[in-house]
Amino acid sequence: MDAYSRVRTARQTARPTAYDYISSCFSSFMELHGDRCYGDDRAIIGGIAMLDDMPVTAIGIEKGHTAAERVEHSFGSPEPEGYRKALRLMRQAAKFRRPVITFVDTAGAYCGIGAEERGQGAAIAESLMEMMELPVPAIAVLIGEGGSGGALALAVADRVWMLENAVYSVISPEGCASILYKDPAMADIAAENLRLTAADALSLGVCERVISEEGIGTDAFYGRLAAELAGEIRRLAAEDDLPGRRYKRFRAFGSGDE
Repeated sequence: MDAYSRVRTARQTARPTAYDYISSCFSSFMELHGDRCYGDDRAIIGGIAMLDDMPVTAIGIEKGHTAAERVEHSFGSPEPEGYRKALRLMRQAAKFRRPVITFVDTAGAYCGIGAEERGQGAAIAESLMEMMELPVPAIAVLIGEGGSGGALALAVADRVWMLENAVYSVISPEGCASILYKDPAMADIAAENLRLTAADALSLGVCERVISEEGIGTDAFYGRLAAELAGEIRRLAAEDDLPGRRYKRFRAFGSGDE
């Protein structure tokens, strides 16, 4: 499958969304709402859940499946109050020593005057900084689209995993083609050059694991993923200086020999 075919697959409405993963991989999920500042952005869901026998904080960028759900969740494009809600939940997780697991699926943060007026850039920057300094284990799973800073805001983690057909890029192929080639119809060429597939991210060290999509959406698939998450959380909990290790992980990007 070529890169642009994977982009189209990542965007399919039938793919499991963040809520599907959270409700199926965890038990006793209690959703928490609001940023305590402006409102409750439904593009980001999050709360407290149990993973195996461990309490965790689960946060996800939700797109929805139906047209009505997609409108409710702003098509998975969070506004600043969504990132501030995630920030609040991560700080709460640090206070109570709960691991943080995020599920990322967004074309990018919401582009609108209101979002900019309410501090979109600052909200994303605060989320990046907070995740970098979390004293608890953090795992980010890219389950569909990973677009620009809107995705990175919830992916500064100790481990970054990607679904087999997930993508991760600074810009959409269509946006890249419009800028570089002055023709959005050349999105397939842009997708190849962006190196946005899970296999590309693995080869570049941007992610640590590519998760097979065999049986995606089934109980067996979710059970396998939950077991892998629980095992990795336990391994991370045994390590010292997680913020320091996380910092070194991200600083190492792009430092290879030419």
